[in-house]
Amino acid sequence: MKNTQPLLDFDRRNLSDEIMLELYESLIMPRRIEEKMLILLRQGRISKWFSGWGQEAISIGVVKALQADEFILPMHRNLGIFTGRNMPLERLFAQFQGKLSGFTKGRDRSFHFGSKAHHVVGMISHLGPQLAIADGIALADKLSNEKKVTVVFSGDGASSEGDFHEGLNVAAVWKLPVIFVIEHNGYGLSTPSEEQFAFKHFTDKGPGYGMESIQIQGNNILEVYSTIMALAEDIRQNPRPVLVEAMTFRMRGHEEASGTKYVPKQLMEDWAKLDPVENYEQYLMETGVLDDKTKSLINTRVKSAINEGLERAFAEEEISPDLAIELADVYAPYSHSIVSPPENGTTSDKRLVDAISDGLKQSMEKFPKLILMGQDIGEYGGVFKITDGFKAQFGADRVRNTPLCESAIIGAALGLSIKGYKAMVEMQFADFVSVGFNQIINNLAKIHYRWGQHADVVIRMPTGAGMAAGPFHSQSNEAWFFHTPGLKIIYPSNPYDAKGLLNAALEDPNPYLYFEHKGMYRSISSVIPDDYYTVEIGKAALVKEGTQVSILTYGMGVHWAIKTVEELGISADILDLRTLLPWDKKAVKETVKKTGKIIFLHEDCITGGIGAEICAWISENCFEYLDAPVMREGSLDTPVPFAPALEKQFLPVERFKEKLSSLLEY
Repeated sequence: MKNTQPLLDFDRRNLSDEIMLELYESLIMPRRIEEKMLILLRQGRISKWFSGWGQEAISIGVVKALQADEFILPMHRNLGIFTGRNMPLERLFAQFQGKLSGFTKGRDRSFHFGSKAHHVVGMISHLGPQLAIADGIALADKLSNEKKVTVVFSGDGASSEGDFHEGLNVAAVWKLPVIFVIEHNGYGLSTPSEEQFAFKHFTDKGPGYGMESIQIQGNNILEVYSTIMALAEDIRQNPRPVLVEAMTFRMRGHEEASGTKYVPKQLMEDWAKLDPVENYEQYLMETGVLDDKTKSLINTRVKSAINEGLERAFAEEEISPDLAIELADVYAPYSHSIVSPPENGTTSDKRLVDAISDGLKQSMEKFPKLILMGQDIGEYGGVFKITDGFKAQFGADRVRNTPLCESAIIGAALGLSIKGYKAMVEMQFADFVSVGFNQIINNLAKIHYRWGQHADVVIRMPTGAGMAAGPFHSQSNEAWFFHTPGLKIIYPSNPYDAKGLLNAALEDPNPYLYFEHKGMYRSISSVIPDDYYTVEIGKAALVKEGTQVSILTYGMGVHWAIKTVEELGISADILDLRTLLPWDKKAVKETVKKTGKIIFLHEDCITGGIGAEICAWISENCFEYLDAPVMREGSLDTPVPFAPALEKQFLPVERFKEKLSSLLEY
């Protein structure tokens, strides 16, 4: 006689029949959707599909075990998370088809989206960054004493990324209420686990981070559900991270075009016997919880919902592009009202470093949900002492020393923003931001355009050369980010602007890179208001007026330009951009029309610098006003050297003086 016992060891514990059947209906929903999607893919009606076939029990077990307002950060095999949170199927299918009613308005595909209404934050293609975002969400919950848990997914391949290590380490150090679910399905695309890592099980990794590790049979929905529910209840009362390794297998290709030829036949057959849907269904039938009539009713209801959702999604017209809408959605909507200092307010002489610290402190007082994060910013006050005394005034929860992990901290800042907090991240040196580049370029900058989530994050960037600090503490790297839509970039040249622009950036819910030149910290000072005030973002300042030539510059370049003009006895407009992105086209055009001769000066290397773009814009849009070629000068196209004599040669000061003289003679 054929053995009809399920191969998985199901234990219903004290679960009611109603919950058992709810889990069943939830479990078959992603399976039936995938069956339909595979047909549509073959028909050419959808362009791509990432399969979660065989892994559905993990998603459903997790989503059903959590409270509806607890955040989940899934990956591309977690369709059940989206259906389990009752997302409207017509919107979900519209998302897959690139329709306007999809969650990204046709701007991203498949599961690369989030929905705050459903407490889901989707992935990006760069696997791993979502772990740090989960840390930030959990940190917000912990700071607010909300007693919530956050669940974030990872897989075999993603675990090899540095973001995996950083995400787990920060959660462990800060004791954050995060459940890290690792779907151990044997492969990262076609690369088997033994070629991804040298250990056998992820439970071996948890103790190394100082966190608990649990292994579960990921194909057993009751085991997943009961384990996650018990963990979540415990973590809400005793916040801490836990690593959960869910053993499973992906029964189809990484995506359908990949196939599964690289998988040994016997391995595929063995895991097919552990199919989560078939085994659970059989268990329910064997125990009398499910009968043929109920099974038919549930399947009919599921298929009907799928077909109805697909019909509505397919009926929707293709997107008709609207240029104004596309450009408007790059940034979160925000109208800045200038805050002027009181007329009878006090003033004092402040160095650039003091002005930045003053603005940051007043913003901390103004915004109780502003969190500062960075290496050594606590009791030490930061390497440049910007936050000296902040920890004593605002507490360790709001002024947070971080592990040495730029990517995780930027990701955590975004997670805080998702929960309604503001975050400031201090790069110890702007050079180190390269380690967090992906989070800035692909998460902070794009998230509002993709699915309407703002990124209320300011990253402070101590930058610049002139102190013989060598190639890794002296770079000017603002141009790295100038090319990226969705970011705003500030670079003040004086204490008044430094304070006012920083305050304005912290008010704005969009992501900022705030560059502050180390060489000006204690060498530049002026009398500025003691009270809180802001300076308009995106508006340049004419710091010196003249008639012979226009010098466009920012940061240290402003001071070089002023000194050079005085030495040469030139009458020049010196326009300090202040905001590099978005930059002030109107002010640039006005000074071009006035003098007809333009030179751009920046400290950054000359090739591919910000000056190249703005000079090109002038040539294209202001050609009729020009009396000479548009010129520019910057540092040499070499890394920043260490020896003072080499560094002096690297910087553009002397070359600028020569080029300015030749421009005047043209």
